[in-house]
Amino acid sequence: MCGFLAEYTYTNIQLSNKASFLELLILSKHRGPNNLGYLKGDNYQLGFNRLAIRDTSSKGSQPMLSPSGRYHLLFNGEIYNHNELINNFQLFNLVSTSDTEVIVHLLDKVGFKKTVQSLNGMFAIVVIDTVAQTLLMARDFAGIKPLFYGVSKKGMVAASQFNQVFNHHYFKDNLMLQKEVIMDYFGMGYMQAPNTVFKDIKQVQPGTYIEVSNTGTINISDFKSFGFNKSTGQEFEIDILKQTLKKSVSSQLVSDVPLATFLSGGIDSPLITALAHQTKHDLTAFTIKVEDSKLDESVSASNFATKLNIRHEVHAVNQVDLLKVVDNHFDFLHEPFGDYSSIPTFLITKLASQNFTVMLSGDGGDELFFGYPRMMDIYKKRHWFKIPFASRKPLIRLLNKIGIINTWAPFHHQNLEDWIQSKHCYIDFNRLKRMLPNAQFSHGAKNLYKLPNKLSAKKLLLWLRYNEFYAHLQRVLIKVDRMSMANSVEVRVPFLDKQVIEEALNYVPKHFEKSEHLKKPLKDLLKEFNEAHLENNQKKGFSVPINNWLLNELREDLKTVVFNIPIYGSSFINSSEIKDFVTEFLDGTHQNGWGVWHIYAWQKWAIKNNLLQD
Repeated sequence: MCGFLAEYTYTNIQLSNKASFLELLILSKHRGPNNLGYLKGDNYQLGFNRLAIRDTSSKGSQPMLSPSGRYHLLFNGEIYNHNELINNFQLFNLVSTSDTEVIVHLLDKVGFKKTVQSLNGMFAIVVIDTVAQTLLMARDFAGIKPLFYGVSKKGMVAASQFNQVFNHHYFKDNLMLQKEVIMDYFGMGYMQAPNTVFKDIKQVQPGTYIEVSNTGTINISDFKSFGFNKSTGQEFEIDILKQTLKKSVSSQLVSDVPLATFLSGGIDSPLITALAHQTKHDLTAFTIKVEDSKLDESVSASNFATKLNIRHEVHAVNQVDLLKVVDNHFDFLHEPFGDYSSIPTFLITKLASQNFTVMLSGDGGDELFFGYPRMMDIYKKRHWFKIPFASRKPLIRLLNKIGIINTWAPFHHQNLEDWIQSKHCYIDFNRLKRMLPNAQFSHGAKNLYKLPNKLSAKKLLLWLRYNEFYAHLQRVLIKVDRMSMANSVEVRVPFLDKQVIEEALNYVPKHFEKSEHLKKPLKDLLKEFNEAHLENNQKKGFSVPINNWLLNELREDLKTVVFNIPIYGSSFINSSEIKDFVTEFLDGTHQNGWGVWHIYAWQKWAIKNNLLQD
């Protein structure tokens, strides 16, 4: 795991001086505090901050050259099938146990595209091909690891962090905001790849690679696209899922530094922990204990760990602990990000870092196995949207009045697409339009919420999984990556193994009306380890009382950044509307603290990154 920076210039363009390059590289030092590496060529320079996980010796240092010298590699992540690759491609003369070395040998043997296609893991990769004189980039198929890049007339910059790119002199003095992406952010709280809020800076999309020539020609293509929106034609078998998931967990336990699992009172992390314990008998599970019994899962987690005889660390935290890290955690959000669960995630990984460098999480289980109640809500109410909106309004009003139904959702939205998007949008559409006059959601966001034609019940389920995977899960992965790496902790996600995803796509629930239908395959697997945990399970989620904080402890800072400091992007944003929205929250007119947090986080990001200094 690491943070890296690459600068690549076009023909006859001079590189930046080394000092300014290293200044940007150091911005990601928290991602890799163990070692700094630097390499300069005729038209490129590469920098690397290393967090040593596998083969902690200098043999795993980067930038790394392929044996032939043709390829120069920057690689952030972990490759879990590296031993298979060694055997399958008959890679010889390896001098380390580093997965990075496997990649450079593979590059020499089969080239860039075949190398990337063969990888199973989480990764962001930048390669200089010194023969073809090209820069090559790729990002893992699930979007676990970040990869930003900026394109200018002089060359290209690629990096692990957004601020490493927008602070580069190619872009710094001419940052152009994109109102559509600002709309995405204010609504959904994150930047949807491939977009960023700045015009010339992008994110590599999950499962794609990019080739850049020394004349500035850019080619983008997919190397892995999962068939979310179509039936696989394969029968789902729970035993195959079990073996595939067990293999994934086992492969992700390989580490030369201390490793543990996160353990909650839910389904996903207990299942990962139980499977990990089958391979690693000295496993430690890590749980947070909170004051509020309505949110605390430590008792359930402890009972689970005791039942399986797993070593268990429980760390107690309170609201004071959380509030102490609010401002500090913004230092590591180098892009606008509005999910306030980043605060407890920051604190959890900070505590974990005292004893562990690698953690396994249960992220991805809900998205792949239909675990969110909102998915069921959409599925059950889909028929209402077949009725024309004008007829639907009075009908639903009448049926609610006489008590036959108890739902208002279809009343407020003209079509099913709008209703689904509203479940991921934390400021009302009409209010958003007033905040950002003449703006719409970006093309990418619109496509993400565009339903297929001839929507059968099964097609809707397939589409909902696709939508959750490329929408909500991406926000989760951003949060976990930024907050864990802020504390130099690597978080691995066994559910997002390539083969686990492919097996999950064979599963479509036959019944999807009751809570027991949510995530049924994972519940069935967990039963084998601890049925009592499953029966007593109620996922609570480690959250924070954001409304209360914004009205009390964070009130003065909120007022300062909204009312005393210019709203960043005021050429597109209606500042008066923003201030009115916050004022109405503070005086009790509405209780949309999450929407207010989006505004607060936007301003904190702009302030922390000196974007308002002019």
